[in-house]
Amino acid sequence: MTMIESNPLGDILDFAVPAMPPLDLVLTGRTTRLEPLALRHAADLYTGFKGRDELWDYMSNGPFATVEAFSSWIDGRIGKPDPMFLAICDIKTGRALGVASFMRIVPNDGVIEVGGIAYSPALQGTIIATEAMYLMMRWAFDAGYRRYEWKCHAMNRPSRRAAQRLGFSYEGTFRQHMIIKGRNRDTAWFSILDSEWPKLKKAFETWLSPSNFDAEGRQKINLSELTATLLTARDSALG
Repeated sequence: MTMIESNPLGDILDFAVPAMPPLDLVLTGRTTRLEPLALRHAADLYTGFKGRDELWDYMSNGPFATVEAFSSWIDGRIGKPDPMFLAICDIKTGRALGVASFMRIVPNDGVIEVGGIAYSPALQGTIIATEAMYLMMRWAFDAGYRRYEWKCHAMNRPSRRAAQRLGFSYEGTFRQHMIIKGRNRDTAWFSILDSEWPKLKKAFETWLSPSNFDAEGRQKINLSELTATLLTARDSALG
């Protein structure tokens, strides 16, 4: 009698309950507060982005010529469940410095993406910026997601570097994936899995600790040093 071998299948999962969808989130840390994007954030954000049109080069929207145009864009995003935009605010001043969103949300599969990220120059390279990404990531895994994604234009090297610094492993590039503003976009894919989160969470908490910064606010250890050993795959395009 000929034995018929069964096809290899994926692991059986104990994932009966879908992950929680992000609704009306407010995420608060030591330096930042993330809250649903609203028209009250328009003036701060428009002022922060004004004169830096290149910040929108890899985005599907923007730049915006007037605060009214920017407000109209925000108004079109309010109340949308996917993408669900958050304003990134300085907890000391309350001023909105940037935006990010949860998007391509699939609770039944436990998959969620962080995207639509736009940082004003005042936010770039700050503790606030990193803590905002940590808070969104922590919420996603606490809410039961198995996979946390980051995707970006393959030519957007700063975004690719940021993904690896934040602990996202490179998965590959989708060729001719999209058309953005009339141009081809190849898309680089990155992810973090729930099994990788505990060690990555510890790395973030080590970096974000006040003890990691001197009296002038300079970091003692880089986040990339803490996350480098946790990457399962590196982005070779970055050298």
